[in-house]
Formats: sequence, structure tokens, C-alpha cells
Amino acid sequence: MTQLSGSSDVPDLGRRQFMNLLLVGAGGGAVAGMLYPVINYFIPPSSGGGGGGVTAKDALGNEVVVSDFLSTHNPGDHVLAQGLKGDPTYMIVQEDKSIANFGLNAICTHLGCVVPWNPNENKFMCPCHGSQYNSEGKVVRGPAPLSLALVHAAVEEDKIAFTPWTETDFRTDEAPWWA
Repeated sequence: MTQLSGSSDVPDLGRRQFMNLLLVGAGGGAVAGMLYPVINYFIPPSSGGGGGGVTAKDALGNEVVVSDFLSTHNPGDHVLAQGLKGDPTYMIVQEDKSIANFGLNAICTHLGCVVPWNPNENKFMCPCHGSQYNSEGKVVRGPAPLSLALVHAAVEEDKIAFTPWTETDFRTDEAPWWA
């Protein structure tokens, strides 16, 4: 006697589809969770401010107020601020007590040291390997192969805004190596 009726050991199609959907959903969620940081790593972060610019900040992280800054600094001063990508960037006080329309990234192009301004010599002198740059950041003595990177410095609402410099380097008449 053979019994042709359905066995209770075989799940019906509705339960099987539900379990497959649940398995695929859980596996897909886990794979997506693992891939998200990997994909996000390759997407460049957006910079703050319009046009990829940032407001200059002092050593304490406060925005630099131009009127206060100029009242405490003299013509020819080169003062460090936090610039693009958090890099130390020099703001330059011109002879007419205004801010220069460019700033200089303070990272040496030889091995990445922060290059201090030497007012007695009127140039930047790297303490690591002796590279020297003039007051506009052009390399005048190696081993540094390139001049200091430029950024635009503009006064907007009594604050200094740094934006990327993508035009020709006015010191060398060449395309900017940092862009």
C-alpha cells in the first residue's frame, strides 16, 4: 500500500521562498556593510566652504579675524595658521599692512618638515636638511626640489579664506606641482 498523499516533512513553497529571501537579505546586508567603508575610502571628502576653501584658524583653532590680526602684526610678518587640509599655512602681512593675496603651505618639499620663517635672514630655513626658500616660498637652496605650495588668501567678512591655487605659479611661471 503506497500512500500518495503529501508528506508533512516537506515544507511548502511559501516557507521555502521566505527562508531563501531571508538568507539572501541577511547575506546581502552583511556584504554591503563590509563594502561600504571600502567604497567610501575611494571617494574624496568634500572640503568646507565654497570652492573648496577654508577659513584660516590660529594655533588655538579660532578663526583668524583680520582686524585683530593686523593690529598685532607688522609688515613683513609671516604667521602660521591652519590652512587647507589642516596643513600649516603662512599668512603674509604686506608693507601696506594688508594680507597678501596668497599664502604658503609650510611643509618642506624635501621630506615634509614644517619650515619656520627666519625674519633675520628674510627667508624660510628648513631645520631638517638645510633647504631654504625666499619670502615668497620659492626654493633658493636645496635639497628641496620644489617651491612651497601656494594657496589663495582672500579677506571675506573680516576673516581670511584659503582656497586652492590652480593657476600658474607666479614665482616660476610653471603649472602648480601641488594641484
